[in-house]
Amino acid sequence: MKYPRPKYQDPSVKTQAVKTAYGADTSVAPLFDTPVSPRENFRRCIGRQDPIWYPNATTDKITMNTNDVISWQVRGMQIHSDFNLQAKEDYAFKDWFNTDWTWVVSAGGAMLTPGTQLLDDITQWEKKVVFPDLTEWGFKEKAEEFMKTQNDPTKAVSYDMGRGVTERLVSVMGGYTDSMEALLVEPEAVLDFFNAYADFMIQVFDTMNGLYPLDMITIHDDWGTERDTFFSEKVMEELVFEPTKCLIDHIKKHDVFIEWHTCGNVTRFFPYMTQLGVDIAQIQGRAVDMVKMRELYGDKIGFCTMPHGLDMMKQNSKEDYLEAVRKTIDIYGPGGGSYLMMFTPDPELLWDVCSENYCYSRELYDSLR
Repeated sequence: MKYPRPKYQDPSVKTQAVKTAYGADTSVAPLFDTPVSPRENFRRCIGRQDPIWYPNATTDKITMNTNDVISWQVRGMQIHSDFNLQAKEDYAFKDWFNTDWTWVVSAGGAMLTPGTQLLDDITQWEKKVVFPDLTEWGFKEKAEEFMKTQNDPTKAVSYDMGRGVTERLVSVMGGYTDSMEALLVEPEAVLDFFNAYADFMIQVFDTMNGLYPLDMITIHDDWGTERDTFFSEKVMEELVFEPTKCLIDHIKKHDVFIEWHTCGNVTRFFPYMTQLGVDIAQIQGRAVDMVKMRELYGDKIGFCTMPHGLDMMKQNSKEDYLEAVRKTIDIYGPGGGSYLMMFTPDPELLWDVCSENYCYSRELYDSLR
């Protein structure tokens, strides 16, 4: 069956307000009359259980960033970077582990503030690292507000829970040089810290899962540069793997999907990601051959996909975008497991991409039944 693509601003088309991920802007997208709710389809797709269309983060799920779940800051701290601030100039802040960061506008993210270091000896972590008190942050109050004013039971709910074990090590030790040295010189102390931090993140998850109807958790743990990984398979196996698996196993036993964000060329770590039970890999397409990873591991792990093949540094036409969306669905759609993420400030382009994604993927999945 061929599905008609609704025209932008056609008054006969039902619409919905949508919010782009990692931003505060809202726009309008078509509201299709779907056979099942976007939430059910999202769970069916990521769970590889006969999806009806290729899920679209813009229209099919509510994404809560790290700071969206707090009612107030504690001692002036943020949990993590606040993407909703849309800062126009660089600014400094402390995260909830009391580590110093600078939001860098040109990079679109936060970097450890140069010259700051909470801990210079990992063997002293129990004395110097203070784990946040979860009772201080107003989680319950914010959740009550969300459930009253923002929750849409027809959409999936995902929460970006923040840093994994290696990123937290880097943050408390002031950067990659000292933290990578610690992995090799003091592995027992590092493992103790990783285990304690995984236990803390389990507490964070349990708190959030008790307050929100969660479908997916995103965790960030950058494992490499665009050339190669920061550490070896031996370090992954002996230090990083077990604390991370403990956290992932706990989350998944609550029927919540895991999305793993990791920057860099992490090709060598894909077998470990599948063993960890990661449902969706959120990776850099310019650093990793995603199509090859799909061919090798696509039966075990899905992908958060941008429109395939687009050079985001160039001026792309509407047809460039739509063709890229179709290629994305052709590559990652069969069998389920993946979904689309799209960033654009152009409201008409966003509309057309949402339309093409839904209609083209429905046509594909219909043909595969």
